[in-house]
Order: sequence, then structure tokens, then C-alpha cells
Amino acid sequence: MKTNALNTVQLKNMFGQFQKNMGGDLHTLPNREYTLDINNDLGHGSIKGIAFKGGISYMEFDIEFYKEVLIITSSPEHSPICFAYCSQGQIAHSFGRHGKKTELESFQTGILTSRSLQDHILHFDKSVNLKMILIIVNPSEHKDTGKNLNKKLQKLFFKDRVADNFVYVGSHNLKVADKIHQLKSISAEGIAKKLMVEGLVHMVLALEIQQHSDDLKNADLRNSTLTKRERGMIQEVSEFIRNYIERKLSISYLCKKSGLSPSKLQEGFKLMHGTTVTDYIRDVRIQKAEDLIKNTDLNVSQVVYSIGFISRSYFSKIFKAKYNCSPKEYKDKQSAYAIPG
Repeated sequence: MKTNALNTVQLKNMFGQFQKNMGGDLHTLPNREYTLDINNDLGHGSIKGIAFKGGISYMEFDIEFYKEVLIITSSPEHSPICFAYCSQGQIAHSFGRHGKKTELESFQTGILTSRSLQDHILHFDKSVNLKMILIIVNPSEHKDTGKNLNKKLQKLFFKDRVADNFVYVGSHNLKVADKIHQLKSISAEGIAKKLMVEGLVHMVLALEIQQHSDDLKNADLRNSTLTKRERGMIQEVSEFIRNYIERKLSISYLCKKSGLSPSKLQEGFKLMHGTTVTDYIRDVRIQKAEDLIKNTDLNVSQVVYSIGFISRSYFSKIFKAKYNCSPKEYKDKQSAYAIPG
């Protein structure tokens, strides 16, 4: 077992201690972005992080350890609120070495905070390819400002504005996974990348908070009968839809491909996407159409057929409902704002 003790909540210092404890190559960019690449006898993979204004930090784990690893941190005087999402593998948390373990599985969200000076233990199993994000909101930032995200989160998750040990593990969902996919697809660099990442991080925060609210209201969804294998199949079907949106994807075809019954398929999409299979396919197609209209020279008719629609009028109707303008108007606006070469 490898134990790593962290005595800081500052991202820069945290990555320095990660490197000291785990080895690896640490890369630092000017916009407070850090990447630790590990390929040694401890494990292989990477830990990434980026710090934003307002006390928000984003971390991304894509790593497999060859032995059990513990990361121990102690909450500062002003306890942060941590939001996690596991997209592959699993990880456990406990308050102190001998506290009860709470496990976060694939496709689950987690929210935790604690009383001041409380030890947190993250338990990484050996030989598990873990993909997880962690968003840390530090309430001590801007403490004199009443109308900011930190204060609102304190009100939501601190009882009487006083931090206490609190762990919430949400129902399984893929909505956050979709945003993480967008995060990984960002090709911009520098300040443009940081702004895009910051926007998506805030969207992930919103989705996790909404998931917490929805779970409190819909206990029946949390008691879903979907097995771990079935949840994995829903994720695979979702990825297949995103990759082959031009195909005619009927419910019967997706059931045959996945081995799920129609009722299980619909239950899975309702649980993990919050929508029906048909509406999910439509939404993915519209998002792809918006990207094609904005970033290619295809005309509207070509876009319609490339994403699997037959009726241009139907496409225009649902596009306008989402973006409040017709596809042609949207295309014309992109041309008007284009910077001459």
C-alpha cells in the first residue's frame, strides 16, 4: 500500500506534493494548469488540474495504480465542497482511516464536505483503470461577497452555514459524462481553452446540484433495477448514437445491438440521461447540426441529410425551438461574424 499525505488545498502545491510522493513528470502551463504524467512502478496514467478564480479548482484522474493507494488530506479551517464524477472504475472515500467507506461507482456523482480539520481518505484500488473528475469549491474565497457561487453552495450543503461531515452519492447518470466528453474534445489552447473549460465545469456543477435535487424528489429512480452491466450497455448505446447519428436508429435496432429489452433501454435512458431514447437521438442530432452549420461549409440541406433527418422542414422546426432562429438565419449570422482571412 502506498500512502500519500497532502497538507495543502492550493492546486500548485498539491501537484508538487503529488510528484514528490508518486514520481512522474510534472508539466505546468502559465494559466494555472497542471499535468502529472505517471509511468513507473506505482502506476501509469495522468492527473490533471486547472485553477479558476473564485476558489474553484478542477481535477481529472485517468490512472491505474499497481498497488492500493491512499491519498490523505485534511480540511482547512474553511471546509471546501467537493463534487466528483466517476466515468470508469470506482473509488472510495472515508472520514479518517477507520471511518466508513463510501464508494463511488462508474456513472455516479458524489458531493462531500466536512467539519474543519477533518481527515479525508481517498482509497484507490490496485489494477483499476480509474477515470474521475473532482471539482473543489473553496468557500473561504471572496468571503465578504454575499452574492457568489460559494455562498450559495454553503447555504445549500452546510446546515445553518456550519460545515459538517456530509457525503452524498447520486443515482447513475450519463449527463455529466456528456459534458466530460466535451471537455476532452476542446482543441483550443491558452486563455480560450481555459474559458471553455471553466464554462463546462460550471455546467457540470449545475448538473450535479440538479442531480442531488432530483434524487431527493425521485427516490424511485434511485431504486432502479438496472444492473451494473446494463448501465454499461446504456453508456455504450449512447456512445454509438453519438458516433452514428446519420443512421436510422430504431428502438428495435438498439435493443438488438445492446441485448436490452425495450423497457430496460427506456428505463436506462430515463435514469441516466433524464430523457427518452428518441428525444436523446434528436438532441444529439441537433447539437451535431449546430456544430456543422457553425464550423463547415455545408449548406443546410447537406447538414440535414448528414445527421439522418429526411425532412428539412421538421429539422428547421426543432432547430428553431432550441436556438430561437432558423438554421439559415443561424448560418447567415456565422458568416456575418466570420473574421476575414
